Amino acid sequence: MVGSAVVRRLAGAGCTVLEAGRDELDLLDGVAVARWFAGNAPDVVICAAAKVGGIHANNSHPVAFLGENLRVAQNVVEASYRARVSKLLFLGSSCVYPKFAEQPIQEDALLSGALEPTNEWYAVAKIAGIKLCEAYRREFGCDYLSVMPSNLYGPKDNFDLETSHVLPALLRKVHTAKVQGGDVTVWGSGTPRREFLHVDDAADAIVHIAEHDLHESLLNVGTGTDVSIRELVELIRDIVGFEGEVVFDASMPDGTPRKLMDCSRLAQSGWQARIGLRDGVRATYKWFLEHECALR
Repeated sequence: MVGSAVVRRLAGAGCTVLEAGRDELDLLDGVAVARWFAGNAPDVVICAAAKVGGIHANNSHPVAFLGENLRVAQNVVEASYRARVSKLLFLGSSCVYPKFAEQPIQEDALLSGALEPTNEWYAVAKIAGIKLCEAYRREFGCDYLSVMPSNLYGPKDNFDLETSHVLPALLRKVHTAKVQGGDVTVWGSGTPRREFLHVDDAADAIVHIAEHDLHESLLNVGTGTDVSIRELVELIRDIVGFEGEVVFDASMPDGTPRKLMDCSRLAQSGWQARIGLRDGVRATYKWFLEHECALR
């Protein structure tokens, strides 16, 4: 999702875009990664690859979420250094911050408290990637920095109910209930608050950061606004046109109570998000409908 959005954003930008999708390169294979970097000699690297998923996926597969993301970070960062890449952007996640971080969350909150247990495996791997970039920056003077986007959504998102994040999962649940009938059950109480960033805004921010020398090792990227899960469900109901009942299952985990990013560092450089949540969800639902058969 993120990689394709960055490619769309770079179209016509006057640069040669080198793509390395899963079908071309296994980022878990350090030898293959080193060979690809040596053969392609990129000037700038944007590492948007990761094993991602929601609460259920993280809880069910901790080894994969920790191990695979560690290996991707290690392989890409080391290969970038050996290939003399001039700038590297490593994509992290807002889940790297403590569960009870002061809101809105500043970059300095990293490692200041305990993580949310339901996604700590992924978070630990991403924190290791952030620190690896910082280590190369400190020891070798490399222009490697990490970008922390808030909850991403948009075209090419993962709509699988077993592995997806909250927004695409809710879109699919509500759509299915509308078509097939029945109620919608939502995990948790509905009270946690989340900040959602359209992937095209994220891609625009990534390119902005790549084009500017911001002298930062860690930057938050978000909209500066959040909504409760209950408010998100109501928004999706309205867009999908679902008139059935929504049940919140409070016996299931809520996750972090609130995650709102402080994006003032990036805002000072002249960037801000442009796609509102309603417009973004409407466009994402349109994409889902156009590709629904392929997703079954």
